Amino acid sequence: MKKKRALITGITGQDGSYLAELLLEQGYEVHGMVRRTSVVMRSRIDPLFDVAPKSKSRRRAAHFLHYGDLTDASSVNRLLREIEPDEIYNLGAQSHVKISFEVPEYTGDTVGLGTLRLLEGVRETKLNPKFYQAGSSEMFGLVREVPQKETTPFYPRSPYGAAKVYAHWLAVNYREAYNMFVCNGILFNHESPRRGENFVTRKITLGAAAIKLGLQQKLSLGNLEAKRDWGYAKDYVQAMWLMLQQERPDDYVIATGEMHSVQEFCELAFDYLGMNWEQYVVVDPLYLRPTEVPTLLGDCSKARNVLKWKPSVTFSELARLMVDADIEFLKREYKL
Repeated sequence: MKKKRALITGITGQDGSYLAELLLEQGYEVHGMVRRTSVVMRSRIDPLFDVAPKSKSRRRAAHFLHYGDLTDASSVNRLLREIEPDEIYNLGAQSHVKISFEVPEYTGDTVGLGTLRLLEGVRETKLNPKFYQAGSSEMFGLVREVPQKETTPFYPRSPYGAAKVYAHWLAVNYREAYNMFVCNGILFNHESPRRGENFVTRKITLGAAAIKLGLQQKLSLGNLEAKRDWGYAKDYVQAMWLMLQQERPDDYVIATGEMHSVQEFCELAFDYLGMNWEQYVVVDPLYLRPTEVPTLLGDCSKARNVLKWKPSVTFSELARLMVDADIEFLKREYKL
């Protein structure tokens, strides 16, 4: 039986690496698109991937990497023709909300126009893959209702959120205009030990671990009152896959249905290590956004009913597993 072939953009990120593992477990042939940069960051996927084959006749292994860039339509189209994927997972983006204020044009190019290039590439090559578009709870921004569901109006509060809204409606439009199988996953915050170190949850667990091990004295954060719906990234990539296994394409909110503040995450992480967070955490205006998003809370009833999906890791379990991972990470790094 022929293996399903999947293309993942953003494969070197948190979600991409977990998704690659899941698809390989499901027996897929997995292809990842990576940018050629001066510093190649592939630590999350190094154990998984070989160099991309130069011809289809050599495509016998289950996993390959290819150079490409969502800002370059020619590379996108080339990969689509070469790989001929059965499923596409578009996870590539400049995904840090605060940084999107500093590089808004680049954010819009990768997140918004990058999605357009990929969808248009699929249309032009006349391929017929199932397509997953990575949406974000940041599209809801200044929320219009609580909790937020698939029909909640968007009100983005950052260049990143605005670009994701553009990508979302592009996906809907291509689905309706060209009868393409395109799903939008509106994922609320999802974390793991593989989260980037400049995202607040990982910054907290890494900082708490470093303080516990005597490697630093203070941790600087921004808005401690911001409240988010936080889940486990490994759970959320399963939802992505489930969307593309359905008979009909649709859009789904993926969330836990619980909301917690940044301060609560701090308390859990530091308490777990036997420390009082208030002695170490300082608020630095440098980390505040020009426009804040005070609260985000998702309603994943549709995903529960249709996809039969539900989160498996609680908020407190998530904080503890990230702290444990960062303690081990720092011990290895500093040979402690």
